[in-house]
Amino acid sequence: MEDWAEIRRLHRAEAMPIKAIARHMGISKNTVKRALAANSPPKYERPSKGSIVDAVEPQIRALLAQFPAMPATVIAERIGWERSITVLKDRIRVLRPQFKPVDPVSRTTYQAGELAQCDLWFPAVKIPVGAGHLAGPPVLVMVSGYSRWIMARMLPSRAAEDLFAGHWALLSELGAVPKTLVWDNEGAIGQWRGGKPQLTADANAFRGALGVRIVQCRPGDPEAKGMVERANGYLETSFLPGRQFTCPQDFNAQLADWLPLANGRHHRRIQCRPLDRLHADLAAMVALPPIAPAVGRRSSVRLARDHYVRVASCDYSVHPSVIGRLVEVVAGLEEVTVTCGGQVVARHRRCWAPHQTITDALHAQAAAAMRRTCLRTAPAPAPASASAPAEVEVEVEVEERRLSDYDALLGVEGVA
Repeated sequence: MEDWAEIRRLHRAEAMPIKAIARHMGISKNTVKRALAANSPPKYERPSKGSIVDAVEPQIRALLAQFPAMPATVIAERIGWERSITVLKDRIRVLRPQFKPVDPVSRTTYQAGELAQCDLWFPAVKIPVGAGHLAGPPVLVMVSGYSRWIMARMLPSRAAEDLFAGHWALLSELGAVPKTLVWDNEGAIGQWRGGKPQLTADANAFRGALGVRIVQCRPGDPEAKGMVERANGYLETSFLPGRQFTCPQDFNAQLADWLPLANGRHHRRIQCRPLDRLHADLAAMVALPPIAPAVGRRSSVRLARDHYVRVASCDYSVHPSVIGRLVEVVAGLEEVTVTCGGQVVARHRRCWAPHQTITDALHAQAAAAMRRTCLRTAPAPAPASASAPAEVEVEVEVEERRLSDYDALLGVEGVA
């Protein structure tokens, strides 16, 4: 190769004739002529001796013509192949596209603000959730199609109330809403029936409040939301290893600290950082609604005498002054709030452990004081007459106190 390069240099740059080049380098004129006529460097090529598969190639073609998808192992059995299966597979891999055309994968591109893919990721760790319980709560993951911006948050459950509360929390942090949310057939979102997607009532209410669309992928089509699937794998391999979590709140705190690093990395597909595209992505998204959608667990109940309300499988105490009244219970991702007539009568941190009873010490003290007051003010029964028959029962009338008396006694005012 060095001689070939030198011959061409002497001829083109030095303008030496063929005879002079041959005499200068000590080679024949024919060698110089061949080097000048060749446009590429010379290389040694050994003549092919053929392959052991050449003899059976007609049989392979005949089988593939009838059965293009026939596995290589079955073809080997049909033709009686007893040699190396590797060389046979290599030849079949070359021949098969002639009978079964390859289905090329189209590259999908997204416009700014167009959509975000959503999924639930279940970390392969058990996290303490309280009362000695360990659990693996789901993590809601969202990835914007244009900027590849990743958002994630651990939720108490995959129920619709918690799922859409998590959605709203992530979108509120983002500051805008993608025009389309892409989901698989998660139970809280909807399912395919009769070949058509059907959203749940909760999903329709949520998308209507935001003014966006929810698209359900067809069953068994993971490629339709490959971005969020890759994000799940990225969280599994880059965020999770080597970390310890004391509670779900600690998990979310560590995740919130790590996500800016993930969104600031160079993304191979878009050849820039997600942070570099975020501004254009947000500018094309739908603005947040002026009124926040009603998310979380919400219910109205008349407070029973034990002054507890149930959220999921846990019981939370309420101030006993509103016993018998209608109270509104709202359970968000972080806390449980109970109101009566617009006034807060209970506020607790959301318990992620199942089947627990959460009692506020002030509520317990107020209930004890009310019981003592009732015992002191209850009139004693009248003594029975000596002439009265033994079988006659004496009826005792107990004074019925107004609920406003308890309000005044406990200092709770303004509860209607």
